[in-house]
Amino acid sequence: MLPQGSIAAPAQPAAEPPTRRERLLVLAVCCLSLFIVCLDTTAVNIALPALRRELHAPAAGLQWIVDAYTLVLAALLILSGSVADRLGRRRVFRTGLVLFALASLLCSLAPGLGWLVGFRALQAVGGSMLNPVAMSIIANTFTDRRERAQAIGVWGGVVGLAMALGPVLGGLLVGSVGWRWIFLVNVPVGLLALALTHRHIPESRAPRPRRLDPVGQLLLVVLLGSGTAAIIEGPEYGWRSPLVLFLGALALAALLAFPRWERRTAEPLIDPRFFASVPFTGAVLTAISACAALGGFLFLSTVYLQEVRHYSPVQAGLRTLPMAVCMLVGGPVSGWTVGRYGPRRPLLVAGVAIAGSGLLLTHLSATTPTAVLLCAYALFGLGFGVVNAPITNSAVSGMPAARAGVAAAVASTSRQVGQSLGVAVLGTVVSAAVTGSATTTFAQASRPGWWIVTGLGLLVLLLGLATTTPWAARTAQRLGAVQETPAERLP
Repeated sequence: MLPQGSIAAPAQPAAEPPTRRERLLVLAVCCLSLFIVCLDTTAVNIALPALRRELHAPAAGLQWIVDAYTLVLAALLILSGSVADRLGRRRVFRTGLVLFALASLLCSLAPGLGWLVGFRALQAVGGSMLNPVAMSIIANTFTDRRERAQAIGVWGGVVGLAMALGPVLGGLLVGSVGWRWIFLVNVPVGLLALALTHRHIPESRAPRPRRLDPVGQLLLVVLLGSGTAAIIEGPEYGWRSPLVLFLGALALAALLAFPRWERRTAEPLIDPRFFASVPFTGAVLTAISACAALGGFLFLSTVYLQEVRHYSPVQAGLRTLPMAVCMLVGGPVSGWTVGRYGPRRPLLVAGVAIAGSGLLLTHLSATTPTAVLLCAYALFGLGFGVVNAPITNSAVSGMPAARAGVAAAVASTSRQVGQSLGVAVLGTVVSAAVTGSATTTFAQASRPGWWIVTGLGLLVLLLGLATTTPWAARTAQRLGAVQETPAERLP
């Protein structure tokens, strides 16, 4: 997963620019915050069976433990970046660190499921103040274009490292000291980052911050929250129950109202004109598809390995190592390939690999050979590892310079939305199959979910073919030629 935030325009140079050592310290602090936020998105999955037993959580409860974090993160990423540009990036960054560390401590002490879900949401509020703001800090610290590109490359590598190591580290913690330590380890790391921020990160603001869009923000929250809730709670309450119908109607109303409002406001949360660019639209859809596959993949695999194969958390985490290794290798190779040949080849590889991984697991059973599992995990790691670089590249392709950061933030938001939907949809499909038949095992019930992962991989493949044509490139160039407003123009 790549930077979750906007790349703000550089601030006016200070009288005494930071030395290279100081710049590297700023990068290290920002990467430290990114690591703990991204690690949490995957490490928690390995603890789900333990959480089910200790907190007596139903399937919907497990889905909410994951989605409470990713949904709030998705809803607030763009807003947090805008607030930091206006109030001060270091101030908001420090607030985010305090909130994240405090919420992590509360998660580790949670006495029940409802408390844990609520604390996870608070954790995401803090996390939303870290990644986009840290990216702005990096962009303002590294004013040289080449150095900035290298710093962002390191940043992206930390994302892949955290996402890949999450299940392994999570398994080691759950198996040795318990699931509460997945959250507790964030506290000293967050406090260390807070101390380093106070000492090494200078304050900065955007010269011309964008106006806030509270109506658009509220509509986005309603759309994501009510839509996901309807999907998760449908099997338990019934798809025709008043609650689920109300949530569905609320999500539909927000979906219809959001683009209409964004077209009318002067500085929208998400500019509808961006979608005139086929590469940008493709990047958003690809991010949603790939990350939905990731969310569902981790959710189903974790439960299968521990509750069907009866592996310990450590053993389950270690069996995801092929995925971690392929993600770590695929990310840098993809970035190099995109820079040299464009996004088409990595997108096609990603689509084939994700689809192939899902296809291998469509006949999953309690006795599926370990070699098949490891091959499927490696294929998925390769596919997800190579998909991130072309997503960001396509999102900003042809954008005016001052809009590129907002476009990248929308792509990052799409990643979180996709992961939330993957957990919600695939978890609901499996839950409905298990509760609908007394003889259906989890492995059998998960097979429709693996077909969905296969379909998502094919969708990534088709989007890669459609959005990398000369026609698609021309739509991005036409959007880039649109006159920038004074508020958006770089100084």
